[in-house]
Amino acid sequence: MAAGKILVVDDDQNICELLRLYLEKEGYDVVLAGSGKKALEEFEKENPDLILLDIMLPELDGWQVCREIRKKSQCPIIMLTAKGEVFDKVLGLELGADDYVVKPFEAKEVVARIKAVLRRLGKNGGESVKEVKFDKLSINLTNYELKVNGVQVDTPPKEMELIYHLASNPNRVFTRDQLLDEVWGFDYYGDSRTVDVHVKRLREKLEGVSDQWELKTVWGVGYKFEVKE
Repeated sequence: MAAGKILVVDDDQNICELLRLYLEKEGYDVVLAGSGKKALEEFEKENPDLILLDIMLPELDGWQVCREIRKKSQCPIIMLTAKGEVFDKVLGLELGADDYVVKPFEAKEVVARIKAVLRRLGKNGGESVKEVKFDKLSINLTNYELKVNGVQVDTPPKEMELIYHLASNPNRVFTRDQLLDEVWGFDYYGDSRTVDVHVKRLREKLEGVSDQWELKTVWGVGYKFEVKE
């Protein structure tokens, strides 16, 4: 049985074939697309478990493809970028990408990232349900469901993991580096602005929901999920 289906989107045929080689060796089904338009067609047709998405693409760039996919799906997206600027990384995360890898990359690193994302999204057969509840808020990490006032709110996987981590440790202050390490994992080569982006997006969903808890900034330190006594 295949480990999952990966859609690889890059206009560089050599990169596509290299990733296909490594991913098939790991047991994944691999679908290739060389343009943004083709990526959207293959996404609709193949229903992949994860997308590796280059930014510089013909027809539609990676940002546009990411936007279009996020309108209809929370399928995990790892951006491939030749640029190292923080701006690109933050924009990708703002648009709903789950992670990014900067070129040139080691194929083994990409495989490790894919495995980590799919493992986090996998069904926890036999494990206890990971869920925390507060006034008007339910965070279920087993099903990746965030409910506010009983209504499910669309939330990307990484935001779910971040709010679950904070809410599971109420009133504990985490530095940005701790959150990068504990939520994104040791193999994540990010920067602290990544955490800020995700907190900002969570705040938009949770602001003013209840006066009994708050996603709070601790200036100069980091963040905490504050529960009123």
